Amino acid sequence: MSAAHNHALPSTGNERALWAALALTTTFLVAEIVAGVVFNSLALIADAAHMFTDAAALAIALAAIRVGRRPADAKRSYGYHRFEILAAAFNALLLFGVAFYILFEAWQRFRSPSEVQSLPMLVVAALGLVINLISMRLLRAGSTESLNMKGAYLEVWSDMLGSLGVIVAALVIQVTGWAWVDAATAVAIGLWVLPRTWLLLKESLNILLEGTPEGIDIDEVARTMRSVDGVEDIHDLHVWALTSGKNSLTAHVVHADGVDTAALIERLKKILADRFRVHHTTLQVERPACQHAADGCNFVEARLHADPRVC
Repeated sequence: MSAAHNHALPSTGNERALWAALALTTTFLVAEIVAGVVFNSLALIADAAHMFTDAAALAIALAAIRVGRRPADAKRSYGYHRFEILAAAFNALLLFGVAFYILFEAWQRFRSPSEVQSLPMLVVAALGLVINLISMRLLRAGSTESLNMKGAYLEVWSDMLGSLGVIVAALVIQVTGWAWVDAATAVAIGLWVLPRTWLLLKESLNILLEGTPEGIDIDEVARTMRSVDGVEDIHDLHVWALTSGKNSLTAHVVHADGVDTAALIERLKKILADRFRVHHTTLQVERPACQHAADGCNFVEARLHADPRVC
């Protein structure tokens, strides 16, 4: 019986891009809050509130990168990579709070409409759109590597849509004088944020609960491993993510007689890395299969074995 480990892990996002986007977003955030109060625009204040979550998301993303660089120690043998998932979950909760606040304020405006200065509102929203587009370009590359970076990128992307909404609202008010369009735009921004926020929170919770990573079918993993020459069976198979892009796998591998187990493990590790992007594996090879109680088998074994008492 032997074990093998592969600790090759993907890299983190672009810290310099995060710093640049944070500086741009924070500077304009202050300007937008002042403009929203001065020009009495709830849509601007709603967009500023959303931009605040952008700034918070960027700051937390930076903190996660810094903390994630800390080396593993005796208390945290995996290191601090999971911190970025906590950051993403916190950002999702923050977004929920902001969305509900925007909806509440919009309801108050519908009940008691007030005059909106549409021209200054239009100018400020146009400047915000430019800031959002620059930030999106800075963050786009890293958004495919990390859930934390993805959250920050989507924050800015949705705020870009919010800026477009405010621009449209300002134009409509300028032409028609319909002040209620300001509150309606704020409602649209709030409702747009909620489902996207839920998806971000759902992805974060799945990782925190050590669920199977998005895009990986654990049954397919089991079938692929069983198809390798020299493998008779796979059991106690578990796949989870330490953080986004850092997938891990453990399994017991029952091998045939006369198989070079070291070579077999290397073949399995390569297949798992190439096909499923699993870069941290722990494989225990056995001959014959070990015996487990019913509660020792995972859900894959319960479906694939006729007798659930034997793994």
